[in-house]
Amino acid sequence: MSDQVLDVFDAAQLIPGFTAPELPREQPDRATLDAAEHKTRFWTSTVSGPIVVGSDVHRHEMCRMFRETFNPYRPSMLEWPRLEPEALKRIVELPIWDIAVQTEGRARLRMATYAATLEDADLRDAVALNAWEEHRHKEVLSRLVKAYGIELASEPPYVHPKDTEWAYLVTGLSECIDSFFAFGLFEVARRSGLFPPELIDTFEPVMQEECRHILLFANWLAWHRSRLSWWRRLRFELKVAAVWVFLGWERIGLSRTMDAEGNEHKQDSKFTMNGANSVTDINISASEVMRLCLAENDRRFSGYDTRLLRPETMPKLVRFAMRFMRDKAPSMS
Repeated sequence: MSDQVLDVFDAAQLIPGFTAPELPREQPDRATLDAAEHKTRFWTSTVSGPIVVGSDVHRHEMCRMFRETFNPYRPSMLEWPRLEPEALKRIVELPIWDIAVQTEGRARLRMATYAATLEDADLRDAVALNAWEEHRHKEVLSRLVKAYGIELASEPPYVHPKDTEWAYLVTGLSECIDSFFAFGLFEVARRSGLFPPELIDTFEPVMQEECRHILLFANWLAWHRSRLSWWRRLRFELKVAAVWVFLGWERIGLSRTMDAEGNEHKQDSKFTMNGANSVTDINISASEVMRLCLAENDRRFSGYDTRLLRPETMPKLVRFAMRFMRDKAPSMS
């Protein structure tokens, strides 16, 4: 398990000019933690007037948002509370741990290799920091599974993507899907009372960090689109459409991964979309979960400058789907 916790990944070696942020050596006091939590949730640009999509100002401000909302927590200092047997059983049996750890492993490399191709130093540094944070998420997950005795398959080697833009799009759009549903499931878990508040609090910085990640991605996507000539834009939109098809196919059934020994493992790649019953004893309806996802999505983005674009695809699709849903289970509110 130590090789998973201390997994070697150095974004500074992969990305020219990137320097990893300094993290505290000692456990911060409560006031420092609260200040960091506030800083990562609330940000407003000092620029007056509209921020025009595709402009240099747009690029600069989305990158500045990402830098200035950085939360300097150190995974090794996170405290994993002792769980009651029932809560521990629920945690251990969640069908997500292998795919969660490996997803972060792929995400960090995909973002790092894309960042290395960027000529603009401001944007390169922001995407590089995103890659570094994905590695930190992987370390958090690795320490969690170690703390609670969760067995993982050996990790396969992470392969550098041949098409770095495709890889970045796959990672970014996938995070937009998964984070939207994860926001709601995290709130379901909090309201259920099945897990200690200390565990919820430990994971909270990771959840808000995912919000920052997809906020940066959504603005990069809009900025990048607007800078392309019409024929490059057409080719790019075809690539984006292909990524959506790929992600849809991936979520139709179980995701299959190979471990380091070549053994196939089936993972539930749809857990973030339909895993509510795993984190609560209440028979919660799909429409109630969707309402929580929408509410939590709005809440987590509410502290950031409204002139920055938000990911819109999943909220729009869910609002459309909810027109045809009927409540068949009690509300958690």
